[in-house]
Amino acid sequence: MKEQKSKKRDSQEFSAGVVVYYPENGKRHYLLLHYPGGHYDFAKGHLEAGESEMQAAIRELEEETGIKEIKMVPNFEHKLEYFFRRKDKTIHKTVTFFLGEVPDEKVTISFEHQGFVWLDYDQSIRQITFENARTILKKAEQFLNQSN
Repeated sequence: MKEQKSKKRDSQEFSAGVVVYYPENGKRHYLLLHYPGGHYDFAKGHLEAGESEMQAAIRELEEETGIKEIKMVPNFEHKLEYFFRRKDKTIHKTVTFFLGEVPDEKVTISFEHQGFVWLDYDQSIRQITFENARTILKKAEQFLNQSN
């Protein structure tokens, strides 16, 4: 009889977020949140029971930034996947990003973050910490440029 080794199963997490921009004088300014770990990224968070990805993204945006008024851009949805370690487990995370335009730059930052910035595309690309978030921003900018 063959002995089977038990494999430690990876945990799976699902989150959703929004790439937020504010148009001003023909330029788009993107909202980046400054996380306590020091990195800059978009508003995002875990899906709650019964929530769609879009609902979670909008809820997380409001919770983290106070933004209630946002016009979601149709047909923009991009997923990114990555692995990270939490204690002794490997977590496989999938984050679905949407794109939205806000009418002004008003932000009320939550306790989850230490700050925020509005930056144009080039500045945002330089400020974002993680390559996968830069990829999402590049896709958002390309999408918006093709839509105009």
